[in-house]
Amino acid sequence: MLPSLRVGLLLSCSVIAVPAVAETADAKALAADFAAPAAASASAAKPATEIVVVGNPDEADEIAGSFATVTNDDLRRTRVLNVNDALRQVAGVFVRDEEGAGMRPNIGIRGLNPIRSTKVLLLEDGIPLGFAPYGDNAAYYHPPIQRFSAVEVLKGAGQIRFGPQTIGGVVNYITPEVPEEFVASGTVAAGNRDMLMLDGQVGGKLLGGGVLVHVNHNQTDGNRDNQALRFTDIFIKGAWELGPDHGLTVKLSRFREDSQVGYSGLRRDEFAADPRGNVFVNDDFQTERLNATIAHRWDLDENLRLLTTGYYHYFTRDWWRQSSNSGQRPNDASDPTCGGLANLLTTCGNEGRLRDYDTYGVETRLSVDHGLLGLDGATEIGVRYHEERQSRQQLNGDTPNARRPGTGVNAGVRENNERDTTAFAAFIQSNLVFGDLSITPGVRAEFIDLTRRNLPIDVLVNGRPSGTLTEATSGSQSLNEVLPGIGATWALTDSITLYGGVHRGFAPPRVEDIITAAGGSVDLDPELSWNYEIGIRGDIVRGINADATFFVMDFENQIIAQSVAGGIGTQLTSAGETMHRGGEFSLNASSRDAGWTESETDVFARLAVTWVADAKFSSTRIATAPCFDGAVSGTPVATGSGPAACGVARNVEGNRLPYSPEWLVSGAVGVEHKGFTGQLEVVSQSSIFADDVNLIPVTPDGQRGLIEGWTQVNAAVSYGPPQGNWEVFTTVRNLFDRLYVVDRARGILPGQPFTIQAGVTLRY
Repeated sequence: MLPSLRVGLLLSCSVIAVPAVAETADAKALAADFAAPAAASASAAKPATEIVVVGNPDEADEIAGSFATVTNDDLRRTRVLNVNDALRQVAGVFVRDEEGAGMRPNIGIRGLNPIRSTKVLLLEDGIPLGFAPYGDNAAYYHPPIQRFSAVEVLKGAGQIRFGPQTIGGVVNYITPEVPEEFVASGTVAAGNRDMLMLDGQVGGKLLGGGVLVHVNHNQTDGNRDNQALRFTDIFIKGAWELGPDHGLTVKLSRFREDSQVGYSGLRRDEFAADPRGNVFVNDDFQTERLNATIAHRWDLDENLRLLTTGYYHYFTRDWWRQSSNSGQRPNDASDPTCGGLANLLTTCGNEGRLRDYDTYGVETRLSVDHGLLGLDGATEIGVRYHEERQSRQQLNGDTPNARRPGTGVNAGVRENNERDTTAFAAFIQSNLVFGDLSITPGVRAEFIDLTRRNLPIDVLVNGRPSGTLTEATSGSQSLNEVLPGIGATWALTDSITLYGGVHRGFAPPRVEDIITAAGGSVDLDPELSWNYEIGIRGDIVRGINADATFFVMDFENQIIAQSVAGGIGTQLTSAGETMHRGGEFSLNASSRDAGWTESETDVFARLAVTWVADAKFSSTRIATAPCFDGAVSGTPVATGSGPAACGVARNVEGNRLPYSPEWLVSGAVGVEHKGFTGQLEVVSQSSIFADDVNLIPVTPDGQRGLIEGWTQVNAAVSYGPPQGNWEVFTTVRNLFDRLYVVDRARGILPGQPFTIQAGVTLRY
């Protein structure tokens, strides 16, 4: 998109759109139910322009599905460094670390592969956060966790209110409420591995409403050597009440990352020699994201509310690197001028993976309180029009720091295409209340058109550009899906609720995975599943709250990365029928809420346990165990299902899906007393397989083999005078500096090392 047009869209989104977004400070400030935001009607005490995703946990009788809220207190007590620290507190959520800063999160839910968070819908105040949620739902960007005041996770049938992904769950980040009076605060924190965090915000009244400005800068070396992760986020939010029936909220943000970070993991021998080593010192990652969102609330009646949101995102990513996986040492090794790692910093070339995304849309929701008809409950009707424009190039250079295509072997323009997605979605969901029983049926429809235009690229002769170009090609596909769902709650007592539901899970394939470089079509269906859950939640006794859920996800066709089948790269492939079954349990306890201690003291605890009993291929799948370390075809190798002959294709039906741990545990205990807060946290993950044959020994490239389970101990302490204007804090991750592996998809990646951060906050 032309820069002038991009700026015009940003300005127009700030001036003329007519919309609405979720605007809430933390879980305790949310005042609406999950089933239908009509509960936040014009009669609410606090006017709002929000799309409610979960709402107030105290209103559990109305929420027909499993959910969790990581509150502002949870974030503060844990002293989270990034989004991974926050989401590990939620049962059912698997977060896999990558570079050590949480900027490219890998989030999986209920046994789904977490790679690039492709199976999860990320929202900010109820609006899609990703730069291409339909055509390329991969998280190469994430705002700093310091921007948010709370995090919600919604699973179950309620997902059909959102989309397009309705399989694993919805993660919604809540931005702070605009203050009614002048406030200002600043935080400075530093730690080992060159960690520095600067965070500040100021807000107050402006032009009859209010504005909040938040600025955050983070930097760290992360989990590996020769990394330098640097990013800055600027966020502005304004809110105005335009009379008794109208409200307006405007949000603007700019995110910029300038990092020295690679893509490849380590080979087996490299990890043994230096588990945090990284020879690719010239790899460079540059991103920028601009966002404008404007939200409008119109209370047509005390029982009718119309929320409309217009949004625009621009995201650009340039990643120049000399290796994309541990099989490339480096990626230009076949060029005689390079020859191998010995010339990495002198005569070896690089690859530039360049991406630009323009995403914009408008969404409107009508909430109808059934009080209009003299009944209990509410109905929500919503529609969305959404556009995505991608521009993608791969430019291979001749030198380690090239920024333009070269002319040598392996050089030139290797990819050059444009990918467009146009989507229209509509849903309706009603909450029907019959005394203690509440039933919430709903349906969502998605209509998606995908187009790819392959622009000319270099024709190669003997591996180098010949001076001629390929012909342009194009192709298109359309997908239409209807996604029904129904949930129910039953209030067994005033404090105990039984809930359950079933819904159709859906996730569209990426544009590149169903339209080829030649413009043809690939037979890669969208992901479809039937998802079931049943659970019970409530207060065991005063001050102790628990939630237990059993879930089933039955896939007709699950999409997995080729790397789990021994392939290389990010292309996807159909896994066929798969089955996920398991349970989740969470518990929160507070001595203050229980009345066991005075208000100035709280002994608190939380626990989140995930058990994925089954996550397996449930239809015929042919796969081959690799032969390595001198083994010849037919030699037995160890797998999760017993010895298997390497080099011989076999059916792996029943094998466990890769990157699906059976057990996840996160728990913490702590105390607050007169301004002091201390918390000790334990996070644990069971072992996982890295491929479909469930190979146990590690291959020389490090990409296949068992990933052992691990346990990490974290701690956080802080002190600030009650009602005071300063606070000091210290947080420690991986207290005992345990070395463990988190990923093998592109080679071995180590987990978080011993990390300590200390800082001070000043408030006005």
